Amino acid sequence: MARIAVIGAGMGAMAAAARLAVAGHRVAVYERSETYGGAVRRFERDGFAFDTGPGLLPLPAVYRDLFVKTGKEPLEDVVELVQVDPSARHVFADGTEVALPNASRAGVVAALDEALGAGAGQRWGDFLVRAREAWDRTRRPLLEEPLWPNWQVLAEREPYPSVPHKRLLRTRRAATLAEIGAWELRDERLAALLESHVLGYGLDPRTAPASAAVLPYMEHAFGTWYVRGGIRELARAVYERCLKRRVEFRFGAEVTGVLREDGRAAGIELADGSLVEADHVVADVDPARLRALTEHPLDADGDVRPGDPVLPTPGRFTALLALRGGREPGAVHRTVVHAPDAQSELDFLASPGGDRPVCPTVTVLRPDDPALAPDGAHESVVVSAVVSAEAAWEDAGTVRSYTDFLVEAAERAVPGLRERLLWHEVRTPVHTERETGARSGAVPAPALAAGGGRFLHPANTTRLPGLYRVGGWSHPGGGLPHAGMSGALVAGLIVEGPEFRGSR
Repeated sequence: MARIAVIGAGMGAMAAAARLAVAGHRVAVYERSETYGGAVRRFERDGFAFDTGPGLLPLPAVYRDLFVKTGKEPLEDVVELVQVDPSARHVFADGTEVALPNASRAGVVAALDEALGAGAGQRWGDFLVRAREAWDRTRRPLLEEPLWPNWQVLAEREPYPSVPHKRLLRTRRAATLAEIGAWELRDERLAALLESHVLGYGLDPRTAPASAAVLPYMEHAFGTWYVRGGIRELARAVYERCLKRRVEFRFGAEVTGVLREDGRAAGIELADGSLVEADHVVADVDPARLRALTEHPLDADGDVRPGDPVLPTPGRFTALLALRGGREPGAVHRTVVHAPDAQSELDFLASPGGDRPVCPTVTVLRPDDPALAPDGAHESVVVSAVVSAEAAWEDAGTVRSYTDFLVEAAERAVPGLRERLLWHEVRTPVHTERETGARSGAVPAPALAAGGGRFLHPANTTRLPGLYRVGGWSHPGGGLPHAGMSGALVAGLIVEGPEFRGSR
């Protein structure tokens, strides 16, 4: 039985802790804040409750697997999963609207044809077929296996089978997601639909590789799910599973260093000066903080390391709206209100030092969930947008501008919003940094193949034996399912050793 110290109580860290405890190890989690879940948190006031992190769960099979592998109680016995249908309503810049059925190719094709014109649905359906091929080529090496030293093979090979496109007497193939939209979908609204799947993670579709097509495919193939009571309930369930497996949690325990002995990680040092010995250390923190904790090279010197930043760091701006009046019949759970000027939005994200903020693409979440409001005569709504974490979030004018953008966009999804608004709370990247410790409140994106490795994340192993990386800042990247997968990979590497090649 090994002693394992886990830094941070994020979703990836807890997924690893539960699996390691079941394998017979003694696991203790050290969390700098006073609660678990990382960015998966809840805000409560006056009988209203809001998810302040992710609001929906893609690919729930990852957490079903976690609960199956860590005990006899399946996930559905501890949380109620609800399939969101329609998956989303999209409101495009020209006023066109379309509601897309959940996990139904035929339904999506028909909806797009009706809303956008004949042929639009078929082009989207053909794209999904190609995206599935990219998914089949990358799923195992990108998501289900550790990132091995020969990761360059995954970085250099573009798995998306682009359609040949003739331009200026030359035949070209799409290398970025934006080129797929322009050359294969051939409709600005379809392109906006496509690009919203990467923009939601702060990625610029003009630079994101074509392999990012796997993100809309995942949503289409595996559906979009909601956890009754809010996604925070999923974090609670994972935390309680850890407790049942005798994982120890210490909250308010900030780790200030990783101990080394005989050339390997040997424990951690806490802010109060106490030392904790361990045979393995698992860190669920962002790369900058981990480097500060170790003062030891974690990757090969001179390497172009996976996860080196290629864009200004993305964050998330969220408005929590408490409304009088109940949710009207037929209201859609998720509405995406696309930016009126997509190029200006992307330019501002890429250069946050611009003269003024611009209206972003906004996501409006309206769960049909009595647990989130004081009674049926009220409604809680979460409105969010991806923003640059490097913008001036301490400036009241910047916060006010984005609040106005979000409320204005939400009015296109919520009838009579301003007249119904009782109060609102705003969450900026500054709040995210305080809660998660992530530098500038950044939110990591999922790992993507191709792109020269710039969209991969650091491997779960490091050059310091006994030190492992888990969670959204490590392979296979950000997002709830990816964090859960990272926990499985780290547990496998510790239990089975360097020969571990992923679950079968």
